[in-house]
Amino acid sequence: MKYEAETTEAYIAQLPEDRQEAVRKLRDLVRDNLPHGFEETMSYNMIGFVVPHALYPAGYHCNPELPLPFINIASQKNFIALYHSGIYADPELLEWFVTEYPQHTTGKLDMGKSCIRFKKPEQIPYELIAALMTRMTPEQWINRYESVIKRQ
Repeated sequence: MKYEAETTEAYIAQLPEDRQEAVRKLRDLVRDNLPHGFEETMSYNMIGFVVPHALYPAGYHCNPELPLPFINIASQKNFIALYHSGIYADPELLEWFVTEYPQHTTGKLDMGKSCIRFKKPEQIPYELIAALMTRMTPEQWINRYESVIKRQ
């Protein structure tokens, strides 16, 4: 199901009741633990945390009018998704996360390139997600992004 909203609160309010608490908790956890400089927004019909143009004027290479995306939270049809661009771009961060995951939850890690899927909200490893949020500053993300995406 696709949700559309102008604000993060409006997005959460339209979710099924059994998802609202988990998505709100993830959002608050990200807001409370991301290093200073990231900005919350609605991005691609999801809750997003981006590097604003004030810090990175070049913006996102796919559409420079958009700020550089970093984190997204979404309620998908069969799961809650946390998209973390840093995990996709930084092999060491990915290895740390994959190694830590089993120590924080009994659920099996279900993940794509940048997407961590949670089919059961009660198995979301909030403590681990909080730790993940602290591991990359906006400046580090910009440097990693530029090292991976070749500008022409």
